[in-house]
Amino acid sequence: MTSPSSNRREFLTGRAVRQQVEAAGDVLADAIVEAGEHRPEPVGHDTIRLETHAMGCPWSVVMNPGQPRQVMTASEALDIVHQLEDQMTVYRDDSELQRINFAAHESPQSVEAELYKLLKQCMAISAATEGAFDPTSGPLIRLWKACRNEARVPTDEEVCDTMKRVGMGRVMFDDATESVSFPSEGYGFDLGAIGKGYAIDRAAQHLRREGIDDFLIHGGFSSLRAVGDHHGQGGWPVGIKNPLFTEKRYATVLLADQAMSTSGSNIQYFRHEGRRYGHILDPRTGWPAEGLLSVTVLAPTAAEADALSTAFYVMGLEKAAEYCHNRPEIGAILVPIPQGGAKLAPVVLNIPRDRLFFVDPPVTTDQV
Repeated sequence: MTSPSSNRREFLTGRAVRQQVEAAGDVLADAIVEAGEHRPEPVGHDTIRLETHAMGCPWSVVMNPGQPRQVMTASEALDIVHQLEDQMTVYRDDSELQRINFAAHESPQSVEAELYKLLKQCMAISAATEGAFDPTSGPLIRLWKACRNEARVPTDEEVCDTMKRVGMGRVMFDDATESVSFPSEGYGFDLGAIGKGYAIDRAAQHLRREGIDDFLIHGGFSSLRAVGDHHGQGGWPVGIKNPLFTEKRYATVLLADQAMSTSGSNIQYFRHEGRRYGHILDPRTGWPAEGLLSVTVLAPTAAEADALSTAFYVMGLEKAAEYCHNRPEIGAILVPIPQGGAKLAPVVLNIPRDRLFFVDPPVTTDQV
């Protein structure tokens, strides 16, 4: 991939947030307030937006109007996203990650310093979630994709055989040489569940280092990070889409100096012989995770929010709640699959009530 040029971005300025988000997928929320309460509503004001396309999805840096240098700084931040895509993609054989994947079963492979830190973070999150997050699950993803294209589900034997090449705990790290090695051929990293968040964090670091104190950056609308304040509201209003009716929102979070990521199988799934199979796989079993409709995670960094939204979806309600109980800086909105046409009944963990606004009052909104 060549370096990004100006024609890869659309620069918008002096337009209301409400107008922009209607066309861009409702990233920033217009006024939403929980029924029965009379709190001040978070509203959108004028912004500057710089956009690009990377990692298979749209990206935006959104800022309050200010100094002209913001535009150049935001452009540089998006350049970083493209550079990281070139490094981490599994769709190009010449990426650094694919070099590692092709050769690490034969001999230890050196890793660029920042990527090595990310892989070590992946190992730590995998251990903390008891394997619910596992960036070595690429062989499972490929198996299920191939079977879906053949209009079938994999056999138990196929899943069992593929599982022999999955397991972050079997990857060997050498901190002295910053190298990794795999136990056997067929192993490999796929950073699809953390890569966007990591790129958001790196772009945000650049913005802050260059003196940009108030901004929101998102990748694909599902992963984002908000820094500072949007026109004196104490944060940035961010909409959460209804997992049953994705053209609508069911809640808004006023996000301040936090990252947010949402995972779910409400869009990517297929049916076979009357059964629904989602795209989020449990790397511990090799089969699609079940039980939750969607998961939204708030965390200090976008990489952690990205990884944990997938992990919580796999872990299920009780284990995710236990994790948040032990990590009060991690917030979550867990939406179980409604039964019998019931309304959504989200479970809210570690998110203050004055930061969360529902469109309609749920049947239950448990604050844990």
